[in-house]
Amino acid sequence: MTLKSLIVAALIFVAVPAAAADYVVDTKGAHASINFRVKHLGYSWLTGRFDTFSGTFNFDPANPAASKISIEIDTASINSNHAKRDKHIRSKDFLDVDTYPKATFVSTSAEKTGDKTGLIKGNLTLHGVTKPIAIKAEYIGGGKDPWGGYREGFAGTVDITLGQFGIKNILGPASEKIELSLHVEGKRKL
Repeated sequence: MTLKSLIVAALIFVAVPAAAADYVVDTKGAHASINFRVKHLGYSWLTGRFDTFSGTFNFDPANPAASKISIEIDTASINSNHAKRDKHIRSKDFLDVDTYPKATFVSTSAEKTGDKTGLIKGNLTLHGVTKPIAIKAEYIGGGKDPWGGYREGFAGTVDITLGQFGIKNILGPASEKIELSLHVEGKRKL
């Protein structure tokens, strides 16, 4: 192969846009989190997270609207940094994790709303009830990692209402809305 043909081949390779790829959410490296906050009696914010979850997504930078995401959460892994409270949240009074051990989110559509923002719509199943939600998403970035892989990262927020999912609210109207924040870094599947 001549130098000229090598240069032409390199230019063609560089000019080819990134294609859709499948990613695994990097929970093993702790590069992802699902956090929440809720007003406690309207006086302060109670914050926490789910420690155990998994997921996959498909992302094409040239066509973000074709993106798909699927997340599964172990509801018993809720962690509000207070063991007695967590036991109560896991009980039949709230999440009833013995009956409903998993919560899931499966996207149905994605819409680009700005240069690095979008709206991901999908179905959240929590406490045995499935409802549509819309996650306000932000593209953080993507590229090669130091270990020879490729990663993409996103953040998102969504508010949900406990009553929509059949969960009793015993803390009053100020505590009905839960704010979820998601930080997802995915490692491209080989």
